[in-house]
Order: sequence, then structure tokens, then C-alpha cells
Amino acid sequence: MAPSAIVTGSGSGLGLALTLALAARGEHVVAVARDADRLRTVLGGTVGVTLHPGDVTDPGLGAELRERVGDRLDLLVHNAGELGPSPLPRLADYPAAALRAVLETTVVGPLQLTQALLPAVRRARGTVVGLSSDAAVEAYEGWGGYGLAKAAADHAAAVLGVEEPDLRVYAFDPGDMRTAMHQRAFPGEDISDRPEPATVVPALLRLLDSRPPSGRYTAASLSAVAS
Repeated sequence: MAPSAIVTGSGSGLGLALTLALAARGEHVVAVARDADRLRTVLGGTVGVTLHPGDVTDPGLGAELRERVGDRLDLLVHNAGELGPSPLPRLADYPAAALRAVLETTVVGPLQLTQALLPAVRRARGTVVGLSSDAAVEAYEGWGGYGLAKAAADHAAAVLGVEEPDLRVYAFDPGDMRTAMHQRAFPGEDISDRPEPATVVPALLRLLDSRPPSGRYTAASLSAVAS
């Protein structure tokens, strides 16, 4: 069976939870992550999941995945992310090299991957999802580098949605979650009050299944509609 979905950043957090949920409902997912050992540990042997170690900043990743999916791809999820330095620096002190790395992972890499896979997504009249953040639309001290990258990614999704009217292109904001990345943003603090990533998956699946017009959606708003 040809893969129906690709999820980057599948080794942990929301990417892992989404990959497991898609596989559990019978979809064939290509799970992409930089850490090959972790990918094998958390997803090795999972029915419906094909492991593909790789870095979204690698220009050759798109060609590799294009070979895996063939002519059609229903869903492409850009979940891989890069927080940047920890503790979070103010913009006045933000290292240029670190900002370039955040932009490569959050904006440039996903765009390259979309370009490579777009013909297959077009044939399926499929869906592209980019993970957003409230830092893309709100000004938080210390979140300048991460926030401006997410804002750029949101805008890329919005433009792609206009340019590809036969597709669905979403920026999805899951809200705060209890993840390793979020812990790095708050070193030494207790973030156990944040929800687990698996609790956000139903809202994302609701978005994918209902296929509203392309745009930016939050887990909170989708959950409110469901209730």
C-alpha cells in the first residue's frame, strides 16, 4: 500500500502522537525524524508506519520521499521544529547563526519539501499542514526568533493556499503542550500543567476530516466547535 501521509518530526511530541493516531485508523504514514535511533525506538514495528530518518533542512530529503510516496500523497504535515537557543534570548542578543538555523528548519526546509512533493499532493487534491504557534501572532519577550519563523511559515501556508485552490493548506496552532521543546524554552521550570500532545490530536484530526477552507486554525477553536 502506498503511503497516504508524511509527518516530519515524528520522533516525539505532537508528531509522534499524530503518527500513531493516523496509523491506528488504518492510514500508511511515512514517519520522518532526524534521530534514527529514537525513531526506531518509538515507532519501530508499528503497523502502517514506514520509518525514514532524515533532516528537513537536507535539500535531498524531498527527492527521497518522492520516491517513497509515488504519484499521490493525501497529507503532508510539517511538524519538525527548532526552538533556537535556550534560555530564549532577546532579539538584541539573538545570534545570527542560530536564527538562520531556526528559519532553515521552520521555513526553508518545509518549503523545499513541499515543492518536491507538491505534484503528488495535487494529484490527490490533498492537504498540507504546518505547525504554528501563538508566538507567530503575539509578541512575547524572548520568543522573537521562534515567533518570526512561525509567522513566516504561517504566511507561506496562506500564500500556498491561495496559489493552490484545489488543495487544503492549514497553519495549525496546537497551543502549549508538554514537550521536550517547550521544556527547553523554560529551563528548570515545571511545565507539567501543560497538556500532553496526544490531547491535541483529536482537534487536528477534526480539521483534516472536515476540510474547511485553507487558513489558520487553533486547537482551542476546533475543540470549542466540537463541544
